[in-house]
Amino acid sequence: MHTYVYKSLRKADTYVYLARRDDFECLPVPVREQLGRLEFVLDVALTPERRLASQDPQQVRDNLAARGFHLQVPPSTAADPMTEDWGTDA
Repeated sequence: MHTYVYKSLRKADTYVYLARRDDFECLPVPVREQLGRLEFVLDVALTPERRLASQDPQQVRDNLAARGFHLQVPPSTAADPMTEDWGTDA
């Protein structure tokens, strides 16, 4: 399966994988509005042996087949208290 990856210019570290290049119509309107302008960054073949840095490739393939897109958002920092600034810099 082939996918086309775009980054959101409004939301940092947010990416959209599309089954068809420039097929933004498959994205729900609220998602499109939140992401703002999208910039093409990569096209890649998602073979079963392909590994992705922060996403499960099988989940990406499943979402592409079912919806035509996969949304990658940054992990929440609220779940990790160690990401807070505790003011302990020496």
